[in-house]
Amino acid sequence: MDMQNTIGYPARDAEVVELVDVVKTYPDGAGVRALDGVSVAFGRGTFSAVMGPSGSGKSTLLHCAAGLDRPDSGRVMLAGREIGTLREPALTKERRRRVGFVFQSYNLLDALSVWHNVLLPQRLAGVRPDQRWAREVIARVGLKGRENDRPGQLSGGQKQRVALARALAARPEVIFADEPTGALDLASGREVLGLLREVVDSLGTAVVMVTHDPAAAAWADRVVFLADGRMVDELADPTAEKVAERMMAVSAR
Repeated sequence: MDMQNTIGYPARDAEVVELVDVVKTYPDGAGVRALDGVSVAFGRGTFSAVMGPSGSGKSTLLHCAAGLDRPDSGRVMLAGREIGTLREPALTKERRRRVGFVFQSYNLLDALSVWHNVLLPQRLAGVRPDQRWAREVIARVGLKGRENDRPGQLSGGQKQRVALARALAARPEVIFADEPTGALDLASGREVLGLLREVVDSLGTAVVMVTHDPAAAAWADRVVFLADGRMVDELADPTAEKVAERMMAVSAR
């Protein structure tokens, strides 16, 4: 297989997310391919970081993998089911069943309490929330006793913990995290990364995280690198120093 285009599949567990020859072009007049024939898979119970220079296709990969955006061609498999061709609302239903999201901007509703923010996606999906599990995940992220607080009463790190609890409340098979520590101070960022690591190790949930930070990527099991919309390298058992070296090499391509 061509390393310019394909990264080897993780051997630890069965794939929960798989992209096969995915192409995505945005009609901005330039005709540049955000993803150019990308094939990559992410296993159950693994923590993967996605890195690359600005404009390399990181967020587009995340959006296509999560079913937030549709590829022009290629296949996107979620838990063994191809989702790239699903119509709405079937795609929305599949995404809500299997996927959780954590974004840099938290995406919390200021008018709602922690408790109601955590339960909101399930209620919007018409699913009866598992309140016992919701209480457990709120406790797991260190917010027990803060259920009635509103986002304005929380620090940035605490808001991101709410976002993680919200993602976990539906028992997803994979969590997609887009720069989850980008708006946090160093200590809060480490706490959130530790929680993501715990989600993988204790719950078996897959985590796929886009980041620009080598120190954040070092929490992952492996790092995959993009450049110009193509997979160009990967690193197992990363350290911050090794990730930084690889990023320099990728950026110099």
